[in-house]
Amino acid sequence: MFAQLLEARGIAVDRRPGLGATEIAFGALRTGAVDVYPEYTGTGLLAILNQKPEGDAGAVYGRVSREFAARWDMHWLPPLGFENTYAIAVRRETAAKYKLRTLSDLARAAPQLTAGLTPDFIGRDDGLLGLQAAYGLRLRSVRPLVQAVKYPALAESAVDVIDGYSTDGMIDRYQLTVLEDDRAFFPPYEAAAMVSSRLWRERPDAVAQLTLLSGRLDVATMRALNRRVEVDGVPVARVAADALRALGLGGSASSATARTETTARRGSFGAYLWARRGELGRLTLRHLMLVLVSLSAAAAVAVPAGVLLGRAHAGAAEGAVRGVGLLQTIPGIALLAFMIPLLGIGTAPALAALFLYSLYPIIRNSYTGVRDADPRAVEAARALGMSGGQVLRQVRLPLAAPSIMAGVRTSAVIAVGTATLAAFIGAGGLGDPIVAGLALSDTRMILSGAIPAALLALLVDAMLAIVERAVRPRGLG
Repeated sequence: MFAQLLEARGIAVDRRPGLGATEIAFGALRTGAVDVYPEYTGTGLLAILNQKPEGDAGAVYGRVSREFAARWDMHWLPPLGFENTYAIAVRRETAAKYKLRTLSDLARAAPQLTAGLTPDFIGRDDGLLGLQAAYGLRLRSVRPLVQAVKYPALAESAVDVIDGYSTDGMIDRYQLTVLEDDRAFFPPYEAAAMVSSRLWRERPDAVAQLTLLSGRLDVATMRALNRRVEVDGVPVARVAADALRALGLGGSASSATARTETTARRGSFGAYLWARRGELGRLTLRHLMLVLVSLSAAAAVAVPAGVLLGRAHAGAAEGAVRGVGLLQTIPGIALLAFMIPLLGIGTAPALAALFLYSLYPIIRNSYTGVRDADPRAVEAARALGMSGGQVLRQVRLPLAAPSIMAGVRTSAVIAVGTATLAAFIGAGGLGDPIVAGLALSDTRMILSGAIPAALLALLVDAMLAIVERAVRPRGLG
């Protein structure tokens, strides 16, 4: 709605979807990678300012407004009109069985229950950690689940308790019981636009347009809009455009896109892909750029390093290669998150993480290929009077070429898959529809990113296989 409101008034918008947790979105705003995103006052108070909660909504808004302006020159616009607090929900039969009405009741029955909670909620002071302190909540077990999976898991009795949001359309769909926060643990979570210092100072027209939404959206309206997306499967762009028109704030340049997506959803998966062909083509090129740039940089570093290690002391060389291999043990999303404080969000941290992830297979294969080059050929070259450098250039490297290219191919396939995670830090690529599809529980949207990524991995591997055959010495089996 923010984006369409601005576009309807001729203000160009670059969408950066899938930024994930609050810390990532806030970091993007602080570094200027984004200019505006919707945040909640309670989240700003607890998760960002790390201050104690209080129950007065006006006081919380006043505090975050003052503190954010003073510390980071960021500005909260007036609240949109609805509060999106946490909703701890259970099935109706679970509520009846254990006589659950409040979170205090849940604490009493918790040792017999399994919770499915978002990873973000599990580690936050205004999430599970705080509930454990405030209510003495000790669940039998806790399973990390993404937003799109929690509600189906609860409905299928895979878990007994979930964390949702008060505006979630899925609450009504599954007829869940939301437990009362009887100790007023959760602070007010009023939704508001938070804008960067750049937007505040340089684009007062954009700030003025965003302020038009302040006080215009209540909880019932937001839950109805979310239900259209989450339950009825209406495209987000269409729902946003309809909501703006209902508020008298005009149409949107995205309406044509919304109509296209609506038509695609009614057809086959092939029709869905065809309707999104332009966007998927753009995302594929972006994905390919991330892979090729990071892979080229990794090969430029790892191949010479592997060659040098191949001529070094075996023990030291093996230790160095294994040290590089430790990078492969770091989960991709963790490595990306580690890059954010250093490089912000977007392309730079994604390229850095993919570069590091691509090093090990190339350096391992380069080192092994040079070290294990055919001893008979090496000895024959030495017998002919070749110097060490000549043996390396004319014998070892040609014989190691297939092994080196095998490492490059392995790194390329890994990079294509890992690059889908780059969408979580705003780098784009084929991870965008995967992230959005997970949030919306839209299987076709997920597949529209996953299938092209898989095909791209096969294509890149096939192209590198041709290069491998070209560099393979003649007569080498």
